[in-house]
Amino acid sequence: MLTCIRLEIIFQIVEDFYGLVNKKQVLICSVICHLVVPICRKGNTTMKRILLDVLICPNCLPEENCLREEATAIEGADILEGRLHCERCATDYPITGGLARILPRTFPETSASKNKYETDPVVSSYLWSHFGDLMAEAHASDAYRRWAELITGRGGLAVDIGSAVGRLTFEMGVNCDFAVGLDTSEAFIRTARDLMIRRRITVALKEEGRITRDAVLELPDRYDSDKVEFILADALALPFRASAVRTSASLNLVDKVPSPYGHLTEIDRVSRTSGAQFILSDPFSWSEEAAAEAEWLGGKTNGPQAGRGLDNIMALFSDPSGGFSPPWRVVSRGEIWWKIRTHANHFELIRSCYCKTER
Repeated sequence: MLTCIRLEIIFQIVEDFYGLVNKKQVLICSVICHLVVPICRKGNTTMKRILLDVLICPNCLPEENCLREEATAIEGADILEGRLHCERCATDYPITGGLARILPRTFPETSASKNKYETDPVVSSYLWSHFGDLMAEAHASDAYRRWAELITGRGGLAVDIGSAVGRLTFEMGVNCDFAVGLDTSEAFIRTARDLMIRRRITVALKEEGRITRDAVLELPDRYDSDKVEFILADALALPFRASAVRTSASLNLVDKVPSPYGHLTEIDRVSRTSGAQFILSDPFSWSEEAAAEAEWLGGKTNGPQAGRGLDNIMALFSDPSGGFSPPWRVVSRGEIWWKIRTHANHFELIRSCYCKTER
């Protein structure tokens, strides 16, 4: 069963957002914003209401307009069914079964049949990639444990951008006050929320052809379901207020979005101007299927952003004229090998090059 957000988490996160300096002020603000919630039973399928105070309308960006809650069904003090409404642009963002879909109008609609990330085999493959080591699977990678070790405990809000099925989001919840995983794949996010709620699921792993075997995935006790949430959102239009996030991560995503630089500027916008940390890791498999070559931040022999992607991104972050204010300081770089399992006889081994930055 889930217990709703603890008061000390509310204190820290609201303190971050509003700069409040004592817990009496924070408690008053929390009551006003409906953030102080009763203790609930585990199994809560609702969207956690603590998010309401940081969410904004992605359709209105760069203008930041708050979203009004219009719940039609609640469970405890959180939202099971309803919508989030922007009064400025009149956009409604539905909440169905506790899952909030906060995508801008410009986000392209793709049918599930044409999107491989909405299929059961790919979901199972990603569950193995994220959690295989916790499932004691042979040949599993420890990549997500190693990425998590790059995160230092700072409290506040953490955002896992392109979270897929959520391993790093759960890891962020260990060291941060509250973690949000976001992705554009509904299958990924529904699976992550199912794991958050039930904490134990059965994964059908493909062995060969139509032969599968069941593997059990159970979350360890250190992952607190009260401290995480998953939403549908776009990496190019993050639905969070400016300077709201202390810890952010983008794993294996920057080469998959139409505007890699736009993705980085969105992370910069939502990150705190001091006391923030950001982890970027990517194989830099640049492709015109994902982004026009002019948008690539590396992988080119001449012109803007010629050279290697990680070098260029590190230079952009640390350059006062790179568009990030204040600039980020690179504290470490390296590489992490991770795996994706297609079936028992087919694995992909991928080198993901990372940098950790702070400001």
